[in-house]
Amino acid sequence: KSNTFPLQKPTIISASISSEILQLFIFFFFLMLSKSLPSSPAFRIDTKTKTSFAKILQSFFSIQNPRAWILFIVLFIQILLFFNLRRLPTPVALHHHHFPTRLALTQTAAIHNGTVLDSSPTIDNNDQCGSGRVFVYDLPKFFNQEILDNCDNLNPWSSRCDALSNDGFGQSATGLAGIIPENLLPSWYWTDQFVSEIIFHNRILNHKCRTMEPESAAAFYIPFYAGLAVGKYLWLNSSTAKERDRHCEIMLTWLQEQPHYKKSKGWDHFLTMGRISWDFRRSKDEDWGSSCIYKPGLRNITRLLIERNPWDYFDIGIPYPTGFHPDSYSDVIRWQSFVRERRRNSLFCFAGAPRRTFRNDFRTILLNQCRESGGSCRTVDCTGSRCFNGTSAITETFLDSDFCLQPRGDSFTRRSIFDCMVAGSIPVFFWRRSAYFQYQWFLPDEPGSYSVYIDRDAVKNGTSVKAVLESYTKEEVSNMREKVIEYIPRMVYAKHSKGIDGVKDAFDFAMEGVFTRFKEQLQPGFHKWK
Repeated sequence: KSNTFPLQKPTIISASISSEILQLFIFFFFLMLSKSLPSSPAFRIDTKTKTSFAKILQSFFSIQNPRAWILFIVLFIQILLFFNLRRLPTPVALHHHHFPTRLALTQTAAIHNGTVLDSSPTIDNNDQCGSGRVFVYDLPKFFNQEILDNCDNLNPWSSRCDALSNDGFGQSATGLAGIIPENLLPSWYWTDQFVSEIIFHNRILNHKCRTMEPESAAAFYIPFYAGLAVGKYLWLNSSTAKERDRHCEIMLTWLQEQPHYKKSKGWDHFLTMGRISWDFRRSKDEDWGSSCIYKPGLRNITRLLIERNPWDYFDIGIPYPTGFHPDSYSDVIRWQSFVRERRRNSLFCFAGAPRRTFRNDFRTILLNQCRESGGSCRTVDCTGSRCFNGTSAITETFLDSDFCLQPRGDSFTRRSIFDCMVAGSIPVFFWRRSAYFQYQWFLPDEPGSYSVYIDRDAVKNGTSVKAVLESYTKEEVSNMREKVIEYIPRMVYAKHSKGIDGVKDAFDFAMEGVFTRFKEQLQPGFHKWK
C-alpha cells in the first residue's frame, strides 16, 4: 500500500468568505468590548419615559458615546474591505497532495517514457540480500564442465557445441537482420531450449548475494547439468537405465556426504534441471528418461524445470530460454517499444508441425482452420528440424500477428509460448497446463489479462478459432498485448552474467521465489517430513 493522504474535495477560499469571517470577528469583538466599557448615561434608556425613536438614535450617535465611535470605525473598515477584496483573484484552491511511493514514481516515469516494465519493485540497494544468501557447491567438474567439454557427443546426430557456446546462448542470430532493429541485433542468439542449467550456473556464480561461507547461507545451489547429462542417452535405443541414471546417482552420493545437506535433508537446496520434469520420472527400466527425481536423495530438493509436474511441490516451472538476451536497461525499453508499435497484419498465426502419427491430431485441425481463414492466419511449417532453436520466419510471424496459437507440444508446454510473447503476440491456449499451472512466478495471476483460452474439445466439435478471436475488441486486444509487453522482462534471461541494473529478469525472479519458499518452510505451521 502506498503512503497517501486521503483525497478530498478541494477547499475553495474566496474574498466573500474571507469578508464574512472578518465580519464575525468584528461582531464578537464589538460584543465583548461593549461589555467591558462603562455604561454611559447618554445611552441608558429610561423605559419608564415614553421617548421617541428619533431621540434614542440621537442619544446613541452622540459623539460623547464611545460605542458610537466603535461603530463608525467598524463601518469604515468594512467599506475599505469591500473595495479592496474585490480586486483579489478568486477562487484559490488548496489541494491535498498525494505523495507516491518510490515504485509509483518509477512506474509513472516508465509510462511517460512509453515503456511499461514489470510491476514488481526493485530490491532496495541498502538491503539487496535481505532474503538471504546463496552458497554454490563446488561440484566435481564431472557433473558440469566435463559435460560441456564433450559437447560433440551429447547428441547422436550432430555436435551440440555451437548450441552450447557463448555461455549457453548459442550462435548470434545474424539472420534476423532487417526484421528487428539493428541496434538490438547483438542481444539476439539462436538459443537452444535446453540450456537453462548453463545460464543459471553462470548467473549464480556472479550473484550479488552469493556467499563463500555456507554457515551464512539460506539456500544451497547444486550446479549439476542433469538435463545435458541424460540428453545424450534419450535417443539411443541401445542406452540402458543404468546409463541414464549414472550421473544423477553419483552426484547424490557426493551430495549426501555434505554436512549442510545432512543438516537440512535437502530442504534448503535447489538445482536447475534443463529439461521437462517427465524426462526425469522413469518408473520402469524400459521406460523413457532417467529416474533422477524419484531418487531418495532428491526428494526434498527444489527443482527448476522448463515444465513442471503441477502436483509436485518441489517442481518449479521456469521460462524456456528464448533468443532475446538484453544487455542493458535500454535494450529492454527499446524492445518493448518496438513490439508495442509494430504494425500487425495478421489476426493469428501458428508455427509448428502436424503429428501425423497421432489419431485426430489437434495440430492438424488448427492448421486446417488457418488455411481456411481467408488470409487471417499465417503459418510456419516446422516439419522436421526446420524450426529448431527458432528461425527468422518464426520471429517475423509472431511480430506480425495479434494472436499466436499454442497447442501442446511433445509435452504440455512449448518453447514457442515464450517466443510468441517476447514478440508481443498474445498466446492462445487449449490446455490449461500449458501455462496457467506452470509459470506462476513469471506470468500474470489473471490468465485472461494476457491470453485467450479456447477449449480444445469445442474446437474439435467445430468452434471457429477465428470467430473467437474476432470477438475481442481493439481495446481488449491492446490491453492484453500491453500486459504481455509488461511481463517480457520476467520471460527473458539477461546477457550479462550479473544481470541488468534496474530490471529483474527470469533468473532474478526465480531466485526471489526460491528464497521466499525457503523462508516459508521455516514458519511454525510448515510441515517437513523426515
